[in-house]
Amino acid sequence: MLKNLLIIIFSIFLLTYNANASSDGELKLQKDDQPKEIKDCFEKLNRATFSFNQGLDKVIIKPIAKGYRKLPDPIQRGTSNAVNNLSTLITIPNNILQGDVKTAIINTGRLVINTTVGLLGTIDVANKMGFPKYEKEDYGQTLGAWGFGPGCYVVLPVLGPSTIRDTSGSFANVLGGDPWYNASVHGNNEFLSERVYLTSKALSGVDFRANNLESFDNLETNSIDFYASVRSLYLQDRENKIKNNQRGNIEVLYNDEQDWEEIDNK
Repeated sequence: MLKNLLIIIFSIFLLTYNANASSDGELKLQKDDQPKEIKDCFEKLNRATFSFNQGLDKVIIKPIAKGYRKLPDPIQRGTSNAVNNLSTLITIPNNILQGDVKTAIINTGRLVINTTVGLLGTIDVANKMGFPKYEKEDYGQTLGAWGFGPGCYVVLPVLGPSTIRDTSGSFANVLGGDPWYNASVHGNNEFLSERVYLTSKALSGVDFRANNLESFDNLETNSIDFYASVRSLYLQDRENKIKNNQRGNIEVLYNDEQDWEEIDNK
């Protein structure tokens, strides 16, 4: 109870700071037609954290991702499908919060089908049945859709790139009222334990890293400033997702959470 209260208080603090801070961070509520300038207010600290994360990646995460890539394709595909299926439990309430009830209903059907017929999501049966392409939504995207500016860019230990808004939104994922329900065969609506939640996030991170080994290596090799390149790609990607893929002149491409490349629209 105390932990949940502290999380709520901290989230409110972040959002209040996001809405009312000085112009140095451009942390005010913005209208859709206003350009969003996202400043790196904590650049020295961010670069230090980025270096720490890079060291962690080289020593732990990248070797694990390489090992994951050596697993048989069905295991990799099943793991990726299962993680995506769990993420639907975050997407559905955010569909509703953004007023997209139709998509929430579609994603609920996707969740039910993949969890049951798809063997706990390891097989994407809904995709084979012709369901619309799945687009993930989270609380940071919802806050953006509600008009909250992104605030300053931040780099979190282990978790990586974020913004003040996305960091505050992420706390909704660990609240006691979190919508990660236990989709068990018993049909109860218990919340997933923190261990299961964190395991799903870790698997998602490994799957993402494994899918992007070459693209990140190429980006690091060809970038004058790797930190700035990652920052730019992250911020563009988040902006595109908040705008629900209404893209401008630059598009961030993925290959299943996918290859990070910048291309000009032709």
